[in-house]
Amino acid sequence: MNITPITLSGTYARLEPLHLDHVEALFDAAQHEAIWTFLPEKAGQSLENMQAWVKQALREQEEGTSLPFVIVSLQHDCIVGSTRYLDIDRVNRGLEIGWTWLNPLAQRTSINTECKYTLLRHAFETLGCIRVQLKTDVRNLQSQRAIERIGGIKEGILRQHRILSDGYRRDSVLYSILDTEWPHVKVKLEAKLSK
Repeated sequence: MNITPITLSGTYARLEPLHLDHVEALFDAAQHEAIWTFLPEKAGQSLENMQAWVKQALREQEEGTSLPFVIVSLQHDCIVGSTRYLDIDRVNRGLEIGWTWLNPLAQRTSINTECKYTLLRHAFETLGCIRVQLKTDVRNLQSQRAIERIGGIKEGILRQHRILSDGYRRDSVLYSILDTEWPHVKVKLEAKLSK
């Protein structure tokens, strides 16, 4: 799998490779406490936190374990969040889509569905993945419904999987989509996006 920074465009959103230049726009988009409720770090609390968060994501990219993106709303022509490939496993041809967060402006719009569609299509059709996984906090029912809506199959719960910044021990729900399932998932997502 040759995973390198790439811009992925759709009708509603454009995924651009994350850069340090994006810190201020990401910070502006992140000024809603609810975004960080279920994430391990609260990058939106200060500009310094966001800068550290971006630098860590870029370090992981250099190490080859992550490929972070900013999410640009094409309707509003501004950054509305971030997402990434992570836990990249070249040997077993798998990766995870995660660290996705969106400004409320973009939540429950076609942006998130299109971002997942674009990332899944690139993972299966260009990178040759045989498995893509997604995880979310067991308390985050909205995220679980969204993952199930895009075709994720629930595999189980990882108990005390993450320690959040407030010390809470988070259980994570694990989902996956396999290459053999992708054609069916793709048709469903394209139907959703064409409405």
